[in-house]
Amino acid sequence: MAELTADLYSADGAKKGTVELNEAIFGIEPNKAVMHQVVTAQLAAARAGTHSTKTRSEVRGGGRKPWRQKGLGRARHGSIRSPQWAGGGVAHGPKPRDYSQRTPKKMRRLALRSALSDRASNGKIKVVETFDIWETPKTKNAVALLEAMELTGKVLLIAEDHERVAIKSFRNLGDVIASNLGQANTYDILWADTVIMSQGTLALGQAAPRGTEEHAAQAQEKSEVRSQKPEAEVAEADASVSEDSIDSPDSVDSPDSVDSPDTAESADSVDSPDTEGDES
Repeated sequence: MAELTADLYSADGAKKGTVELNEAIFGIEPNKAVMHQVVTAQLAAARAGTHSTKTRSEVRGGGRKPWRQKGLGRARHGSIRSPQWAGGGVAHGPKPRDYSQRTPKKMRRLALRSALSDRASNGKIKVVETFDIWETPKTKNAVALLEAMELTGKVLLIAEDHERVAIKSFRNLGDVIASNLGQANTYDILWADTVIMSQGTLALGQAAPRGTEEHAAQAQEKSEVRSQKPEAEVAEADASVSEDSIDSPDSVDSPDSVDSPDTAESADSVDSPDTEGDES
């Protein structure tokens, strides 16, 4: 199986070679059903849900019966605010509601990996060495980079938190979404024709992807280290305390403390007249 790679560029758009992509993230078979469900849930959660209409009981007026029930040859009505009247209430109209859907974490992660794998299979993942050489945010630097890379269409930039200069440089462009690694989502990746990320962002994102055997192994290793660390600290603390207690001069009885007049009974106190009087 051929190695999965992406093109590597410098900050000025010069091609430097290729970088290897983690197949656990960029090389899986895209799950279209999961991507569809996750994108649907994401778009539904973006809805404000503030729409509202008034029912016949909420519309002002209509408290009086417009005409008597019988004798006029007209249709019977009890209120001019019924739904069939102009200016009346709305029957079964929308009311404020929450459109958000609960999506399991594993499903969201699978959809994200599926979207990245789809873009990687089509050669739409581009990696830039670093954006740290950009000292100040300038849109012309972003435009020059896209032109040097010969990219057209919609672009998604994924950068690290400390690469705020790059994010600010790209965010003024109309067909570009600039975000950090934590904000990357399935909809933005599928929306974009090309995904650009820095080399540091790529290394951080595919260090130990959640839901893979590598991540589970690292999590198990960390838990074992945490469980063993307190025991080692306690043993070390006990050893240091025991050494201090053995070598400490305070713990050894000094001659002064043994022969101290305060601790030993003096001969005067034994043979004193007061004690003899008490005995008699």
